[in-house]
Amino acid sequence: MKKTMEDPSKIMRRSVHTFLQHYHRATTAAAVALPFSTALLLSQPFFSSSSSSIHMKLNTLLRGAGFSSSLEFFNILSLKLSQTLSSSLFTLPFSLTFLLFSKAYIIKLLSNNHDSIYYFRLLRTYICNSFFILSANASAFALFFLASTILDSFGFSSRNFYILFSLSSAIIYSIILANAFVISNLALVSSPSSSSGGYTTLLKACLLLRGRTSTALALALPTNLGLAGVEALFRYRVMRSFYKGDRDVTSIAIEGTLIAYLYALFLVLDTVVNFFFYQSCVENEEEQKIGGDDEYSIKIQICESENTKICIKGPKSLF
Repeated sequence: MKKTMEDPSKIMRRSVHTFLQHYHRATTAAAVALPFSTALLLSQPFFSSSSSSIHMKLNTLLRGAGFSSSLEFFNILSLKLSQTLSSSLFTLPFSLTFLLFSKAYIIKLLSNNHDSIYYFRLLRTYICNSFFILSANASAFALFFLASTILDSFGFSSRNFYILFSLSSAIIYSIILANAFVISNLALVSSPSSSSGGYTTLLKACLLLRGRTSTALALALPTNLGLAGVEALFRYRVMRSFYKGDRDVTSIAIEGTLIAYLYALFLVLDTVVNFFFYQSCVENEEEQKIGGDDEYSIKIQICESENTKICIKGPKSLF
């Protein structure tokens, strides 16, 4: 009999328990990831204004591709993409080093394996993940362009239609991007168990997620909300005070470092949650395979004991 997927709340409780149980090591991993979290938090407000040139180029590209200027969704999306692209390029050296070293440390701790090539497998998978996220964005844009072209050819050009199309496009884009990030995170924590990491790990993650997407999204929600909350806290407490000049620079820097460290702790917790989710997926797959083998052997024995003339071997076929 097939075992159902473990409840997300149980995986989350086990992850939090393990995180608190090994808190001294989790703080070490957070200290390793601190340069990345600091660079990420600093890059977002600074690049929100300096990414205007990229935003203009993306808008020009969208207009050239045939997207209507009446679709406000694509204006917002191009602005967000330009900020994300600028921030990602700025933090790339930190993510390829400090972030991956932190994740490798946590995965090695949880798996009780001291393989020294963890980092290189994570690095290959992380690079493939980056191209995968870019492909997901490109696919979403291609889908929206095709839908916009078809609907325009049928004469759907009213303002209400554009609002409805923008809302539906935003929902579809969020679903595509959420699934892409879930696959990327699962591939990253499973890469040390593979032979070399890379695109094969992505394919393995896609197979493991079949029928488990809702569980993965439910697990990703709490940590992502925590990360978003820390980002908002950094903007309010640090960047707002810095621009207003109502506090001493030293106190702002100390508070900013503490907030960045809190962000790094959430990154560590996210790695722990993804690791236990991966373990749950693997255990579920193994138990389903064992259950299928047991069902096969039982049916073969029944078939032989009853001297049935026609017996088709298989887990579900018995005559």
